[in-house]
Amino acid sequence: MKLTNYTNYALRTLQMAAIRAPHLVRIDEVAKAHRINRAHLTKVVHQLAQAGFIETVRGPKGGLRLARADSKIIVGDVVRLTEGPLDLVECFNPVTNSCKLRGICKLSAALHQATAAFMAVLDDLTVADIAVNRADLLARLGLPAVAPAPVPAPVPAPAPLPQDSYS
Repeated sequence: MKLTNYTNYALRTLQMAAIRAPHLVRIDEVAKAHRINRAHLTKVVHQLAQAGFIETVRGPKGGLRLARADSKIIVGDVVRLTEGPLDLVECFNPVTNSCKLRGICKLSAALHQATAAFMAVLDDLTVADIAVNRADLLARLGLPAVAPAPVPAPVPAPAPLPQDSYS
């Protein structure tokens, strides 16, 4: 089984967003780090945003970030989005199937079982899982360690108003 480059780019984009969190990631950063054509990556980012996996921020300080916690993004869901049906062989698709062996073929049954097992592994994997070794990933990509986002200083409570002495 082989996934398309498109799916690989989608997973790499999500992984980078996770390891760079809470900061925004620019498409150019992902493209440069993974040697991906920017135009292809832009299409991937658009689809990931439409599906609700990432949020995009426009403008000179814009970029992208995960739309929800990395532990809530299932790799199998991303693969289904980007790959569509995983029809390993023609007989998997009932619309285009012209195989005379349909219903009795042991190979087809085994390939269905293998596909289900493959997807079961991916359904048990999250973006958090593929980003857990953040420091190693950043170092391998030649990116600086990510400092946590600054925590805003607490706003002091307003001084109490003087009590009226009218009684």
